[in-house]
Amino acid sequence: MIALRALGALLTYPRPELLAALEEIGAAIAGAECLGRDHKARLAELVGELGASNPLELEERYVALFERGRARSLHLFEHVHGDSRERGRAMVDLAQVYERAGFVLAANELPDYLPAVLEYLSCRPAGEARDMLGDCAHILRAVGEALAARGSRYAAVFEALLAVAGEPGLDWSAAPVPEPHPDEEWMDAPAFGPGSERGTPAVAPVRFAPRKQG
Repeated sequence: MIALRALGALLTYPRPELLAALEEIGAAIAGAECLGRDHKARLAELVGELGASNPLELEERYVALFERGRARSLHLFEHVHGDSRERGRAMVDLAQVYERAGFVLAANELPDYLPAVLEYLSCRPAGEARDMLGDCAHILRAVGEALAARGSRYAAVFEALLAVAGEPGLDWSAAPVPEPHPDEEWMDAPAFGPGSERGTPAVAPVRFAPRKQG
């Protein structure tokens, strides 16, 4: 599902590689059959905001949103296990899921990082992707609504993921309307590489290392 790769890319740290690929990401989202008109419109607003904002302000906003406080963390197991020992075991289990499918995370990537999960799911059958997103729908909803409460357009990514999972969308009723260029203080992640599939955004939100042979 190319849309999942595009959505994962939008959740990564706003490096120049991401900003340079926004047009392709926007096109992939616009053509995604799994997303409705409202989802695409909100995501287009996010893509437009990223493209129009000052890069340094984007970085500061990103870090403040996703790295300061557990409520908006992009590491899924942090919402379930916190810093407990169970989180480490869950990490190992998820890394083994990737390996069995032929993917090995680079040494500096954590398996529960949402863009990594989405990169993996973008290469899996649609049913498997929906089931896995459904399993963590409660986390996606909690993070999405925490973002919406701050007036962040990043919330649109989480609503879109809920739609892919076949889950109800976010409650936007109490969400403030985002300003075109928010000024509030907010500042995390992976690099991008060329897409390998025709029609795929030329970004890879997470680095998977080649699997060793033999």
